[in-house]
Formats: sequence, structure tokens, C-alpha cells
Amino acid sequence: MVGIVALVITFAMCGVEVRAQQATKIPRIGFLFVSSLSSNSARIEAFQQGLHDLGYIEGKNIAIEWRSAEGKPDRVPALAAELARLKTDLIVTAGPAATRPVKDATVTIPIVMAQDTDPVGNGFVTSLARPGGNITGLSTLSPELSGKQLELLKEIVPKLSRMAVLGISTRPGNAQALKEMELAATGFKVQLQYLDVLDLKDIEPAFRAASKEHANAVLLLGNPIATSHRRQIIQLAAKNRLPAIYDRPEFVADGGLMTYAVSQNDLYRRAATYVDKILKGAKPADLPIEQPTKFEFIINLKAAKQIGLTVPPNVLARADRVIR
Repeated sequence: MVGIVALVITFAMCGVEVRAQQATKIPRIGFLFVSSLSSNSARIEAFQQGLHDLGYIEGKNIAIEWRSAEGKPDRVPALAAELARLKTDLIVTAGPAATRPVKDATVTIPIVMAQDTDPVGNGFVTSLARPGGNITGLSTLSPELSGKQLELLKEIVPKLSRMAVLGISTRPGNAQALKEMELAATGFKVQLQYLDVLDLKDIEPAFRAASKEHANAVLLLGNPIATSHRRQIIQLAAKNRLPAIYDRPEFVADGGLMTYAVSQNDLYRRAATYVDKILKGAKPADLPIEQPTKFEFIINLKAAKQIGLTVPPNVLARADRVIR
């Protein structure tokens, strides 16, 4: 009898221990980047701040599996498959080049896009209002932005007549941006020279082609390859004395001329809200895709001086930040 009682007590204690382990189990999420973690440090901090504002502290009540392909797209599918095998509670993706391999790796784990150029065009969701499936998140889709970028370049370079556009032609969001840019270019009487940058080896030839065709300026469309090798692009723009406008503030912080773009930090901070809702039981299919609401205009006067460019006072007055 005593043995039976002891056995019952033992099972009861095991049950308490299991329940305690379940109660203390913290959610684990994955986060996948194509470019390096160091090149995304500001976005990572914004995401962590968003989590913190919602009561999450990494290592305490949430675990994050960070993965980066270090600017090598061919590594992304394996990293996506790894995060799926880990059976994370959800996976956050940094752009379509990360989202697609994760989508291929799992149809059950929720996926939160921290940013995407065109979620519908990329085939990730059915619509922005009703995503369907296991994917939701935020979009950078703002096609009119490229026209505004061209307008700013025209103000800074009044004699602008030919502009090199560096990007990835296969990105749906870039295709829409180009259409808007072509409309603006017609109005400003600027010829566009589109140059594909699909790999690291394409960067120098792109600048050689721009120089050969006598481009007066450069506009960079969203490109993870360019982001990971932004210092090389900045140096080539300066070497060829080409005013350039970029899609990320990191380019300007590292010596580039200017950026007018969607605030990526704001999107990554807002991505934490999706993580919170899904961890609390919401289904991705029921969470509408949010579009950008915050934009940043930053100018680097050191870069302007390096290429002998004077930025008009009325343009400087509109900048959110000026690096002197």
C-alpha cells in the first residue's frame, strides 16, 4: 500500500513538474535576413524595441533564432529550411528574397514579413486586406516614391538629363516603381538607363556602363546585394562623381549622398505587433497587410562636398536629418 501511495505521489509530482515546464516555456521565433546582420543593426534594434514595448525581452520571455545569408542568396533556402525544422512558433522575414524560401519551407508556421516590396505581386498573399494562408506583415509598396526621388535629384542636379537606375528587374515592386519613375522622367525630360545588379560581380560593370553613357546621377532601387556591399557602391559613386539617392539610411550614414525612402525602422518596429498578435492566437490570414506611413529624407553634406555638389537651401530645409 505504501508503495502504491509513493507511486501516486511520484506521478503527481511529475505532473506538476511537466505543467511547470509548460508554464515556463517561452515562445521561440525565427528571423531570416538575406543581407548581413550588421548591415541591419538599426532594423534589428527597432524590432527589439517594438517587442520590448509589448513586454517581450529576448532571452527572458521570448527566444529569437537569428539567421543571415550574409548577402549570398543561394544560402537562403537552407536557412529557411533550418528554421522550419526548429518548429519555431513563427518566422519573421526581411524582404521577399527571404520570404519566398520560408514560404517554400513551411505552409503551417506563421510568417511575418517585416517588409515586402509587393506582397500580392510576389504571390505571397491573396490581397492586402485578406492575406489568406500563413503569411502577413508589412509592405514597403509606395510606387510614387521613385518619382519623388527623381524630383529631389533634379532639384539638386538641375542639369540632370540622364539617370542610371540600379536594381533587380525581377522584383515586382521594382517594376511598379520603374513605371512611376518613367512617368516622372518624361515630365522632367530625363532619360533612364536601367542596370541590373543581380550579383556582387554586377556592381562595377553597372557603374562603368553608367559612366560610358554619361549618366548625371544614380538611383538605387531596393536590392539586398547592394545593401550588403553598400560601401563599394558609395565609393564607386564618389569615384565617378555621380550624385546618388539610396533606398536606406545606412548608405548615407556610410558616406552616401542622400536617401528618401520608407522608414524601414518603423516597419520593423511595427512587425513586433504582428508577432505579439500571432503569439496570442491570431491567425496570419486574418491580419491585414499594413502599408508604409513614415518616410525619411536624409542628406550627407560631406558626400556632396566630395563630388563638388551644392545642395540648395530649400532642399536642405525639407530634410529630416542633415549630416554635416
